Amino acid sequence: MEDKQTISAKAADDAYADIYGEDGAVLSSFLAQIGAAIADRDTPTLKHEVDHLHQSELGDLIEALHPEQRRALVELLGADFDFSALTEVDEAIRMEIVDHLPNAQIAQAVQELDSDDAVYILEDLEKEDQDEILSQLPFTERIRLRRSLDYPEETAGRRMQTEFVAVPPFWTIGQTIDYMREDKNLPDRFSQIFVIDPTFKLVGAIDLDQILRTKRAVKVEDVMHETRHAIPATMDQEEAAREFEQYDLLSAAVVDENERLVGVLTIDDVVDVIQQEAEEDLLRMGGVGDEELSDTVFATSRSRVPWLLVNLVTAFLAASVIGLFDHTIERIVALAVLMPIVAGMGGNAGSQTMTVTVRALATKDLDIYNAARIIRREMGVGFINGIVFAVLIGIVAALWFRDPNLGGIIGAAMIINMFAAALAGILIPLMLDRFKIDPAVASAVFVTTVTDCVGFFAFLGLASWWFGVR
Repeated sequence: MEDKQTISAKAADDAYADIYGEDGAVLSSFLAQIGAAIADRDTPTLKHEVDHLHQSELGDLIEALHPEQRRALVELLGADFDFSALTEVDEAIRMEIVDHLPNAQIAQAVQELDSDDAVYILEDLEKEDQDEILSQLPFTERIRLRRSLDYPEETAGRRMQTEFVAVPPFWTIGQTIDYMREDKNLPDRFSQIFVIDPTFKLVGAIDLDQILRTKRAVKVEDVMHETRHAIPATMDQEEAAREFEQYDLLSAAVVDENERLVGVLTIDDVVDVIQQEAEEDLLRMGGVGDEELSDTVFATSRSRVPWLLVNLVTAFLAASVIGLFDHTIERIVALAVLMPIVAGMGGNAGSQTMTVTVRALATKDLDIYNAARIIRREMGVGFINGIVFAVLIGIVAALWFRDPNLGGIIGAAMIINMFAAALAGILIPLMLDRFKIDPAVASAVFVTTVTDCVGFFAFLGLASWWFGVR
């Protein structure tokens, strides 16, 4: 006979299969069912279909629906709509839904959410809407959410959950257990109990497994441990995530400037932060800012234009280098055919080094202690790769244009540019980071400019010198 855990796992698998296809996308048949229920305004059927969905699954469904269907779904479900699903969708979709809801409904909904989810929804609203919604909440909850919203964006204070369990050090384990059983206002899930003094300063913590192994008569202060990894509320969320990674934390206390306990940061929030920061770095390296798939055509275009303009300026700089050798190109047309190879290979090599460097800077794996060694390593890689591809491209060019001299020139230019690409790929991000400029945002443009200019200048300059073109 199958146990309850096995049956539950099978039920979860069956539910997943009813929603997602093999490619991980929401099934068109399920979308059709939901769409039909929305079109018929069949609320009972709609509730039945979405009632068992996890918040992340409901978020996927919302993103897959058409805009008018999303708003209708929220309207038809009413109080049964799980607002935590809005933390799982793109910001543009979340704002599209929230903007069409009355503030009174949002106020009612956020009371049912964990404080971190409530802040996630409220932080993107206009200040006037925030104030109106908060004014409709109970005093204690209003103060908690306002405190989180007052912290800067992308800090631990914004991501923390203000619901936590805290007890004084003189309590016994028995008192603590009874408190957890009887108090209905405690959070639904937690893995640590914090120990505080009368002024709410954090003095220690106890893990739940420690409580289970300790006799009821033992005092909390006798078994608590110091919280060596308390996180300041103003700490950048990426730094906080790094604390979790380095010390294998499941949760961590968040303290204010006076070391008073104000919240707790949990691993589920940190996973979201890690994904968000990695995605931001990737997008910024491509020069597309904080773009999301749900953004409008105009918003997407606006976010991409600034760096395209910078690229245009640097393209003219590379073109001016080519213009210095126009007579050489007129005499030897083969140079025009081979130029893109030198610049392209250098650009790719520079991008490889830059990607590794930017990621190492983001994770703090690259610092002043190992920077010199990494720079030497990348210089060596650039030189070796330059020689390898110089031989390959030199042979191809010599056979293609029946000119060994041309093969030698492009080979020499390839070594120079690959070496320059390696240097640019690591030194430019380091320099930008030194001046407090996000290397993920600006590195790609400058690295590409260096490899283009050096590649063109080396190739055309060597050709002009060797063939004696003036």
